[in-house]
Amino acid sequence: MSLSRRKFLGWLTAAGLSGSAFGKVAHAATTKHFEGHPDSLGVLYDNTKCIGCRTCEAACNKVNDLPPPDRPFDDLAVLDNKRRTDPKKYMVINKYDGSVNVETPLFARTGCNHCLEPACASSCFVRAYTKTESGAVTYDSSVCVGCRYCMLACPFNIPTFEYDIALTPRIRKCTMCYDTRLVKGELPGCVEACPTESFTFGKRTDLLNIARERMRRFPGRYLDHIYGENEMGGTSWLYLSGVPFKKIGMREDLGITPAPQFTSSALAAVPMVVGTWPLLLMGIYAVSKRKDKIAKEEKEQALAEVTAQVKAEADQKVSEAWEKAAQEKEKAIEAAVKQALEAAADVETEENS
Repeated sequence: MSLSRRKFLGWLTAAGLSGSAFGKVAHAATTKHFEGHPDSLGVLYDNTKCIGCRTCEAACNKVNDLPPPDRPFDDLAVLDNKRRTDPKKYMVINKYDGSVNVETPLFARTGCNHCLEPACASSCFVRAYTKTESGAVTYDSSVCVGCRYCMLACPFNIPTFEYDIALTPRIRKCTMCYDTRLVKGELPGCVEACPTESFTFGKRTDLLNIARERMRRFPGRYLDHIYGENEMGGTSWLYLSGVPFKKIGMREDLGITPAPQFTSSALAAVPMVVGTWPLLLMGIYAVSKRKDKIAKEEKEQALAEVTAQVKAEADQKVSEAWEKAAQEKEKAIEAAVKQALEAAADVETEENS
């Protein structure tokens, strides 16, 4: 049994790993307060424009090379059941009842909101998550140890784990198409594909102004609140809605306190964990190697014993066969001698008579 690159080297090198195509990055695996990059990008999602066509889901699937869904994207019957993200889909559109001023249902996007101070990053002591200057929260599987604290920390219940991959499972979530499109100056896949322009991409500050202008121009269409402006310290994905956000599956109990302030006490133990965990892993590795060696020796010994037993049984059977053959030969000789003597006696009797 050997340790994978993620479970061993990741621990030893995590402290020195960082990088971003946008230059300077902010790692939230610290208790230092981070207020976000001033020119970061984001997406404004207007659910009053969304028609639930799932075109954005198909685009996300294509951009991220995800496997095809069990049911095709043009099958809108899947909207009848509430869905969440998983390793095979980084965003979903759900359908909700209770719309305002219209008889049709509402639709709403569920996916990573790319917090300004991400809870996933603040709970990750190997810095597998990075809040880039682009606004996207990215993930580095090469240093991830699979602890899944990020799944517990995320207030939006977004990160998911590849439970069906035994050797190198990863956390999966939306990265705002950072590696595949943002670094090339292209729009996120969902934004570019949406036929109704439910998604608007741009600087976060500009998106807030656009949202406020829409609320000003159409006061009866929108709730007077931009979701993500302040929730959990703010997010790079912003939302407009015509109904209370809890009616479209979004939490309204988060407050405005950034996640790192909740995790600072827990992160105080991180230096000790990072310093001692490699030793623990090496100990586990040594124990595992010793167990493997003992198991191999026991297997070889058992094989040798079985081989010896089979050989002994075979030798015994050969010996018994030779003994039986000898006995049968002796009996045959005795019978032949007896028969010869009897024949001789008969001849002698005939001559005397």
